[in-house]
Amino acid sequence: MTLQRRSLLALAAGALGPSAAVLSSAARAADPYPNHALRWIVAYPAAGGSDFLARQLAPQMGKQLGQTIVVDNRPGAAGIIGTEVASKSPGDGYTLLTGDNGAMVFHTALYKSLPYNPADFVPIGFMASFPLILVVNPAAGFANAAQFLEAVKRSPGKYSYASPGAGSPHHLAMELLKQRTGSFIVHVPYRGTAPAMQDVMSGQVPIMIVDTAAGLAQIRSGKLKALAVLSKHRIALLPDVPTLAEAGGANLKDFEAIAWQGLFAPKGTPPDIAARLTAEMRKAILTPDVKKRLEDFGLEVAPSDGPQLTAFIQKETAFWHALIKERHLSLD
Repeated sequence: MTLQRRSLLALAAGALGPSAAVLSSAARAADPYPNHALRWIVAYPAAGGSDFLARQLAPQMGKQLGQTIVVDNRPGAAGIIGTEVASKSPGDGYTLLTGDNGAMVFHTALYKSLPYNPADFVPIGFMASFPLILVVNPAAGFANAAQFLEAVKRSPGKYSYASPGAGSPHHLAMELLKQRTGSFIVHVPYRGTAPAMQDVMSGQVPIMIVDTAAGLAQIRSGKLKALAVLSKHRIALLPDVPTLAEAGGANLKDFEAIAWQGLFAPKGTPPDIAARLTAEMRKAILTPDVKKRLEDFGLEVAPSDGPQLTAFIQKETAFWHALIKERHLSLD
């Protein structure tokens, strides 16, 4: 194309002015969302709880949207790597992220600097949570939660507990328990749930907080003894296990700690597309066969919209940041 030809086209485009914008909008309307595959980033390894949730929802949401949703595992650095990747993706509706307590709440208090900001994301909606359970090795000698609480309070530093890693919901739930009861239990962090749980089952460490997805089979088999659930209510999968509030007296009457999962999109995602994703996520997660698989796995399904998730995160941030500051916790 000659310089003169390009100049004439530029002049013509300028002369069109607002009409060109109208034509552009019409062109987008004629090419409706979505017109190609979506990517769903999970910032944790395959075969974990976050991965399971995404892989159960992605096919159903894809079917509803008429496009494939590809689950993309980007593990590392307690979820920071995958979350950063998502934060730097275009806000065009074609990238989704599973965000959790760590990425959206804990990390901003535990680290002095992060390669992303929770404000880099548009909340699509709360999806589900994994109840947390206080468990012990069956030979540890604790008949129930009340006996456990008395023992750890009576002997500060005598007992230790395993966690999947520093800064995990499991770790911070125990820090909350220690704060509320005035007890001291030594933290032994591991690199993941599996090795931590293995050492508790073998008796190397007597105590742990597990989530339902990881610990349910071991509890049912008798390899771990469940003392209490950390939700405000008993859970359907372990109806005979009391809540910590039931066992712990006044200091624990409103105790609650969960590992939650929300759906997010990068900042800049258009509001109409975000609303569409919210609607499709809620529809998918409540599809009877999908919901049953999630609940059988140990998840408590509670889909919300974006504003509800935003309000929930604000409340979570205020609560957990205060605890992290009081307990002088840091991962830097």
